[in-house]
Amino acid sequence: MIMLDPQSDVEYWRRTVTLDQTRALDRFLASVERRAFRIAHIATGDADDAMDIVQDSMLTLVKRYGMRKETEWGPLFHRILQNRIRDWYRRTKVRNRWRQWFGTGKDDDEDEDPIQAVADQTQLPSDEQVALKQATLALEQALRVLPLRQQQAFLLRAWEELDVSQTARAMGCSEGSVKTHYFRAVQTLRKVLGDHQR
Repeated sequence: MIMLDPQSDVEYWRRTVTLDQTRALDRFLASVERRAFRIAHIATGDADDAMDIVQDSMLTLVKRYGMRKETEWGPLFHRILQNRIRDWYRRTKVRNRWRQWFGTGKDDDEDEDPIQAVADQTQLPSDEQVALKQATLALEQALRVLPLRQQQAFLLRAWEELDVSQTARAMGCSEGSVKTHYFRAVQTLRKVLGDHQR
């Protein structure tokens, strides 16, 4: 979580941000942090990259739009987040081209986080928990294979509960495009996740 410090050495913040604004930004960032991480993680498939994207998005929101009305932060933040995800896709595409050119594959030093492999001992397994976990994993896998724009439209509309207009601003496209991408995403997910629907 990025905590804003009213005593920050950034001159702009010293002069213009009140303690109430700082607290409001802290509350907003805390409210979107986990979901934003999840969106970025689904898009990238990498926890470290997802965390970098979310932190960069939060910092950009604070620096550029912290003085805006609190009601504007949601769509602005998601627009920044989606732009950072698209930037990540572009950079990854370029890196992968170079790796293929030089004959190297994925980074060899990437290992799975050992903490992620440890089972959660605080809850007893049950049929419902197992079914929910399987459905969640199936949904994440299905979301990862969607085209990026469909993935963005679905996550912003269904997960973040943004309306069509807010989603269009976040994605930088028309409302008609949002509806089309969302419809196609839902149709694909219904086909792929047929066994997991209730």
